[in-house]
Amino acid sequence: MARGSSRHDFTPDFDPDYGDTALTCARQDIVIGRWQGLRELLRATGPDWPVRGHRIRLLAQACAGSSTVESWLAAEPHSVDALALRAATETARAFNLAIAAGRGVPIDRQRIDATVLTCLKATEADPPDPTPWISLISVARLYPSGVRRQELARWWDELHQRDPYSMEGHLQVLHYYSARWHGTHGLMYDFARDAAGVAPPGCPLPVLVQYARVEEFRYALDAARGRHAALRLGQHWSHDGAVSDVRRTWERWITGRTGDGVAPAELRDLNYLAHAACHAGTHDIAAALFRMLGRRATRVPWAYTGDPEKQFVRWRGEVGPRG
Repeated sequence: MARGSSRHDFTPDFDPDYGDTALTCARQDIVIGRWQGLRELLRATGPDWPVRGHRIRLLAQACAGSSTVESWLAAEPHSVDALALRAATETARAFNLAIAAGRGVPIDRQRIDATVLTCLKATEADPPDPTPWISLISVARLYPSGVRRQELARWWDELHQRDPYSMEGHLQVLHYYSARWHGTHGLMYDFARDAAGVAPPGCPLPVLVQYARVEEFRYALDAARGRHAALRLGQHWSHDGAVSDVRRTWERWITGRTGDGVAPAELRDLNYLAHAACHAGTHDIAAALFRMLGRRATRVPWAYTGDPEKQFVRWRGEVGPRG
């Protein structure tokens, strides 16, 4: 009874900025159309590529519905930070158009081409920065048949030279190779496992396998919509291979980490591993992850298997962390 009653006293925190208070302050500037806070944030971030990529990705989502980044570029047309954010923002806008059009309905190719050119301009403005290359790989998904293999390989090589362990960059390639876009389940898992195999201890890349499992689940649900697919996918999360993958990710990533803190940039990845650990029945790992997370939650991947708040609270109550 103690576990069940604790659920009513716990509310997860779905902070859209993942606990990044500096990012929250900058986001408030976007609401009023002020770009100076964005400049100050990205200038302070510097070449910390994981943090920069995390912040630009979330800022771009917020800027997509405003003209704030255009105002910044009008005032400072040669700002490399503004150009990188513009590339990510145009990518976010292109995806918003694709979502509005509906799955399988291509958006205007000229619109995609223009976004690619914006990304390429950002790569030329600041050659060491891997962030615009991540935007390029992301927008490549929107072409109906993808991009030429040589072109994707070139973009990937450029990114890999600048940030060989970029979590967001690897994630965008994984999405590209998924069956929902331009690949297959096998190709997606091969990419995820290859990346995990070369990652140094403490690097989050092994969790790509859990991202791949979520991608496969989403594809299966879409393919069998209306045929009680979810009921037949119960073993998707808990077969021997899935359980082994969770334990392998835990060993390669979490046991190799230094320090006890959780950075905003890794919060989503930890939620993916916690979600996988819960559904795989590896409750020892899930309990440890919930202790690391505390109240910090992300809506995905929990939303893919139910109401995210109810899922997070339920599983946290079942595996038993406190505090």
